Amino acid sequence: MAYSPARPRRRILPYLLAVVLAIGLIAGLRWFVGRSGESEPSACSGESAKIRVASSQDKIWILREVAKEYSGRTVAGRCAEVVIDEANSGTAMRALARGWKEQTDGERPDVWSPAASAWVTLLRQQAGGADGTVPVADGKPVPIVTAPLVFAMPKPMAEALGWPGKAIGWAELAGLAADPKGWAKYGHPEWGQFKLGKTNPNYSTSGLNATIGAYFAATGTTSDLTAGDIADAKTREFVKGVEQSIVHYGDISMTFLGNLLRADDRGESMAYISAITIEENSVTDYNRGNPSGNPATLGKHAPPRTPLVAVNPKEGTLFSDHPYVPLTWMDPARKAVADDFLTYLHSAPVQARFQSYGYRGFDGKLGPQATRENGVIPDATITTLNLPTPTVLDKVLGSWSELRKRANVLIVVDKSGSMEEEAAGTGESRLELAKKAAINALPQFRGDDKVGLWAFSTRQDGDRDYRELVPIDSVSKIGPALRDELDGLTAGGGTGLYDTTLAAVERMRGARDAGAINAVVFLTDGKNEKTGGSDLDNLLGKLNPDVRLFTIGYGEGADQGVLKRIAEATDGAAYDSSRADTIDQVFTSVISNF
Repeated sequence: MAYSPARPRRRILPYLLAVVLAIGLIAGLRWFVGRSGESEPSACSGESAKIRVASSQDKIWILREVAKEYSGRTVAGRCAEVVIDEANSGTAMRALARGWKEQTDGERPDVWSPAASAWVTLLRQQAGGADGTVPVADGKPVPIVTAPLVFAMPKPMAEALGWPGKAIGWAELAGLAADPKGWAKYGHPEWGQFKLGKTNPNYSTSGLNATIGAYFAATGTTSDLTAGDIADAKTREFVKGVEQSIVHYGDISMTFLGNLLRADDRGESMAYISAITIEENSVTDYNRGNPSGNPATLGKHAPPRTPLVAVNPKEGTLFSDHPYVPLTWMDPARKAVADDFLTYLHSAPVQARFQSYGYRGFDGKLGPQATRENGVIPDATITTLNLPTPTVLDKVLGSWSELRKRANVLIVVDKSGSMEEEAAGTGESRLELAKKAAINALPQFRGDDKVGLWAFSTRQDGDRDYRELVPIDSVSKIGPALRDELDGLTAGGGTGLYDTTLAAVERMRGARDAGAINAVVFLTDGKNEKTGGSDLDNLLGKLNPDVRLFTIGYGEGADQGVLKRIAEATDGAAYDSSRADTIDQVFTSVISNF
């Protein structure tokens, strides 16, 4: 059935935020909260009223187009202007809850639009700013658009499971993930084992909704999930089986879609992944060769040779409702613009714009992209799940943290001389900020995760450009040593990037754990400065996804293009921290992959 924005939802109390805060998460923001979307000259001259809308990343490109078209209208006798800023849902919720600080959070928004209303509920319950007030009005927020969570599967794989005639759910995926025969069970040994892409539920709305859906599926219910259900041994075994099929986690689902499209270009899409838990609109974006969903890049890449299809979980699913949330500190002039802009967003032409990119309307109506040719069955029946009670949700997330796939990670930190330079406007060196970011991110690892630490510049250990500071071992054993060695790093030397990258990957291949996410986190502020040794082509030729690279290009001098190619060669992800003062958020986003 179609999603109804008036459908009541169960309340979510502080437990999700408590989990997030306890492990120091920043909710997966690639840049920073309040990063401005204002790049054009003002649409107004003379007396005006401007509002800033903090939007989740998924719909930001369309919102910016719409806001540009809207700006310049007259509202209550003033020229209206709307600026759209990028703000991850969880990060913005935390900033609003503690009291927005422009110095660290960016320019204060007037309207907030996270990916789901659950973040608004959390804000109401957790607000503890300077005056203790909640910056949102009572009542249920109004959606801008809606989208259900689906299993996005390469079409041949879905068809092998019986799609579209047969209903497919978490039970089928869990059974396939646990079967040592893998896809050979369905006559396709060439596809290998079942591999799932799913974001971290402490960061991402799609990851949270998918995790809740898996627990519901394990118990066979669509509502009233209980604490006893979560503790049940069979439930835990079911969820653990699903999690062991994970390729890696992460902060945004676009990482999986971008990697998949590159694999499709190589004719290897089904070797990369078997299913991704994402919103329905992302399936149609991908099938048009535009995994980012950015209108500016639509048409610049051909559609994939192997399309995705949107499989609606037979056990039920949850919707992202993208609420429009006016914040209570607006003055009357800006409030008038905010109200008028919402009316504009709900107008038929604007709703049609969103629907042309695969979203459902604010009223749940499907658009022209919802076709079988685009992988969506428009008349499919969808069972809507109810969110569990706060206590049970707390137990879901606590249980997930125990059952998620383990990490086996080597952290490699650049300590070359350029890391001594001051990070503009911070009063601290790049290295000092990077050390703090790495130390702050360590609590995200579980005690039985394995982590090691290298530092590199040039000639760190004889002719080697790297030095092992902490051997790879369980965090429960070497946690203090990791913190001490990071804290004691000093800068000096050049940047021996290629040799160090190759050595780190080969080290992890030797320490590979079949039951874990095997990866290298590689932070550098420069480019390769070593003559001789490996060159880029030689390095790229020796990389593959058996060890994934997650690179951080740190500061303005980092060779972002090269780091992106290195990460993509392993089906990992490249993170851009050109602004050195964003390294804490970026480092935390990187560790969300584990």
